[in-house]
Amino acid sequence: MEFIQTVLDFFLNLDQHLFTMIIDYGVWIYLILFLIIFVETGLVVMPFLPGDSLLFAAGTFCAGVIGASGEAAHLNLWLVLGLLTVAAILGDTLNYTLGKNIGLKILNWKIGEKQLVNPKYIAQTQEFYEKNGPKTIIIARFVPIVRTFAPFVAGIGTMNYNTFIKYNIIGAVVWVFSLTLLGYFFGNMPIVQENFETVIFGIIGISILPMVWEFISAKFLKKKA
Repeated sequence: MEFIQTVLDFFLNLDQHLFTMIIDYGVWIYLILFLIIFVETGLVVMPFLPGDSLLFAAGTFCAGVIGASGEAAHLNLWLVLGLLTVAAILGDTLNYTLGKNIGLKILNWKIGEKQLVNPKYIAQTQEFYEKNGPKTIIIARFVPIVRTFAPFVAGIGTMNYNTFIKYNIIGAVVWVFSLTLLGYFFGNMPIVQENFETVIFGIIGISILPMVWEFISAKFLKKKA
């Protein structure tokens, strides 16, 4: 629980923490960002890392951020875009491979009496697949939790690897470039910087709308039909 609270605090105050990390770690920040995106997309047991918010924040720092002390924190835009796109592709590829080779075993892993992988998340992802097919790999990039489980479920379902890798690459490029550039062009606007936490919540809220719609559709619209 304490770990989850720490992660939650980090992402709700991304601008402050990322500023400190850029100043303290220098070029190593690129490796840290790479690992966060890779772990979120690559390990099915780490679905709670909100990569959307991180990409937006990273884009903001690519435009340059001046701290209260006058110190500047800056990231290289093209390096961020390239590294994090590669991290997203490799993460999904690892997740697909795990699903294909040991997916059913992982689903049975437990910590005490609790399953390590929540069956509810698997079911939600399978519903996405039934509706969208292979395009789920692209769409899921923008949906927290489903983003982590989509390639895993694709591996379990033995989706053809050539089909998977095509949608994997397209999805990674669209996801990383769109959110990073959104932060780059708009993150330094005064109204955004003054309400950064609200913006982060907004990004998370918008990204879970597809899941909310699926829930409403399944519970109400299908019953009426």
